Amino acid sequence: MNKRLFLTALTVICLLTLQAQNYNLYDILGGKFTPKGVSPVVSSSDGMHYYQSDPAGTAVIKFAYSTGEAVDTLFNTRTARNCNFDTFQGFLVSGDENRVLVYRDREQIYRRSFKANYYYHDVRRNMVRKLSEQASKQMIPTFSPDSRMVAYVIDNDIWLTKFDFDTESRITNDGEFNKIINGATDWVYEEEFGTTRLMEFSPDNRQLAFVRTDESQVEEFTFQTYEEKLYPDYYKFKYPKAGRVNAIVECKIFDIESRVTRNIDVPIEANGYIPRIKFTNAPDQLAVMTLNRDQNRFDMYFVNPRSTVAKLILREESKYYIDSEWLNSIHFTDDRFTYVSERDGYSHIYIYSITGTLQKQLTKGDFDVTALLAVDPQTATVYYQAADESPLRRNIYKININKGEPQKMSQQSGFNTATFSDNGKYYINRWSDYKTPTVITMHDASGKQLRVLEDNRAVREAFTAARFPEREAITVTANDGVTKLNGWILKPADFNPAKKYPVVMIQYSGPNSQEVVDRYEAGWYYALLNEGILVASVDGRGTGARGVEFRKSTYMNLGIQESDDQAAAARYLGSLPYIDADRIGIWGWSYGGYNVLMSMSRGNGIFKAGVAIAPVTDWRFYDTVYTERFMRTPQQNNSGYVNGSAITLAGDLQGNLLLIHGTADDNVHFQNSIEYARALISANKHFDMFFFPDKNHFISGENTTRYLYDKVINHFKNKL
Repeated sequence: MNKRLFLTALTVICLLTLQAQNYNLYDILGGKFTPKGVSPVVSSSDGMHYYQSDPAGTAVIKFAYSTGEAVDTLFNTRTARNCNFDTFQGFLVSGDENRVLVYRDREQIYRRSFKANYYYHDVRRNMVRKLSEQASKQMIPTFSPDSRMVAYVIDNDIWLTKFDFDTESRITNDGEFNKIINGATDWVYEEEFGTTRLMEFSPDNRQLAFVRTDESQVEEFTFQTYEEKLYPDYYKFKYPKAGRVNAIVECKIFDIESRVTRNIDVPIEANGYIPRIKFTNAPDQLAVMTLNRDQNRFDMYFVNPRSTVAKLILREESKYYIDSEWLNSIHFTDDRFTYVSERDGYSHIYIYSITGTLQKQLTKGDFDVTALLAVDPQTATVYYQAADESPLRRNIYKININKGEPQKMSQQSGFNTATFSDNGKYYINRWSDYKTPTVITMHDASGKQLRVLEDNRAVREAFTAARFPEREAITVTANDGVTKLNGWILKPADFNPAKKYPVVMIQYSGPNSQEVVDRYEAGWYYALLNEGILVASVDGRGTGARGVEFRKSTYMNLGIQESDDQAAAARYLGSLPYIDADRIGIWGWSYGGYNVLMSMSRGNGIFKAGVAIAPVTDWRFYDTVYTERFMRTPQQNNSGYVNGSAITLAGDLQGNLLLIHGTADDNVHFQNSIEYARALISANKHFDMFFFPDKNHFISGENTTRYLYDKVINHFKNKL
């Protein structure tokens, strides 16, 4: 080789080295490119201050939102009298700041719920004692508005402590595991309605409203737990599956002075739901919110706690379903309340009088309001998040109820989320775009930035130095030949347009979900680029932030449009000159795993390989609330369940499948993969399967995550 040729070759090698990605899977999973957050913030009742525990978990400190300066220490394990512990795991502060509850020995129940040993700290006396003298741990403690009482749940019964009299009394006596729950919620309410507490004090501190759940007729689901025991145990819990019996719920009122419990006669159909209860600002108005079993009718009643008379205030009906998350958009002031409805084709904010009369539609336009964040009753201001600029982005807005002109508060284009103090006085904003790790800032109610809480500069520099490739936006035509779908594609830094590359499609595809957004994510799939595999993602029909008709187009027929759109996207990718149409893969988890199976069965061989993790394989196996929201019951919609069953379509599966599941998944049960495997074997369809012992739906912990993604990447390397 002559000198000139040698130098040219060396220069090319150096350039290629500089262009190559400088990261690996273990860097990604190890958190090198994961943005830091800030410690959880709890707003004071006036919205002017917040509370945080110190990093060591030894003190509860009060800070000013305006300055970030510490102004008081409400509790300290080192100085509190009679404190016999050094650290705590979490806390609650009463509205008057005279009482603090801290907890230890947290014991997780389901995804959100837990029980723990709580301790009560009297701030004025600087003294600590156990909250309860009962042997069992406590759940969901709730302060009364005047801070002089706290209600909590022990072994499915409600207890009440009165601080002034140092007394503890039992409110209910029929609580029993897997039968009767008072004040707390069952598995399906927690998972699908996102609530662990259905218990509220009245504004005058005289009444305690709660929901009693009778799950005695709900069928039990059982799975084995191994845990390296010679004789393994079993885990049993109540899990209502599609079309089966739901728990019976009823609302009750406990009169604290007379100790009389009254039944609230709120109309609710058999197997219907009470996802939320909340007092208005008036003590004689308890809002009881109900959904029918089909979840296409929402009713809100105002109930007088003493007479128990219920009056219908708001009814919302849909030809599809009511999104129960919007029940959290109801905020009461003295004379009106807010509500988010999709009645004009997009989700928008509406204002009602306290008597239930519609006063105005507050937001308008061909875009979705994606969250109602806060209401300031003093200034009549509503704060919300919207996908107004693009379905890919989110902005924060405020609007005055009386003047009605929205004002944009977001300062940067991309994905903005906000957490407001009580009454909307201050908020913490989290912003990122696809190439900028999350920046966390503090703002006042005008939108003015007060300070930066976390800029993630080190992560941003590491991300830049590692030469992560930029996402390229793509637009794909859906399987209907008309609808345009949003997507992105990733190419390696040393991409050669003259080569033919395999590609893996990353998707979730569930109702109102989104994978294609302008938000930072250094996901595991970037490691595929190091293996010479391109990555793409496309949000099909049924996903979010594009109006009700797009979002709910999959109603009654889950799995059909979603899988057909992924196949259409794969055909589009295969038409690109640098992608090998014979080497297309697809990956997904949970609903995404389900759609992998549906896509590989309905895609006419377009997918050569797929990985499905913790998939639903037949909607009859999944819970009532989620499944029936989108499909109704199997008795009502048998064809939808048959056509949308991956088990039904097992004989049509094409491509090399890797099926992964945790054996202790309480959400999407391992049963799904067992029965799907049975169907594949019956159809003589060969596949690979891997299970993770005693792992739940998240399949994490120890070496598990690394092991899982090594297996996923090796599957695509070997099969594409």
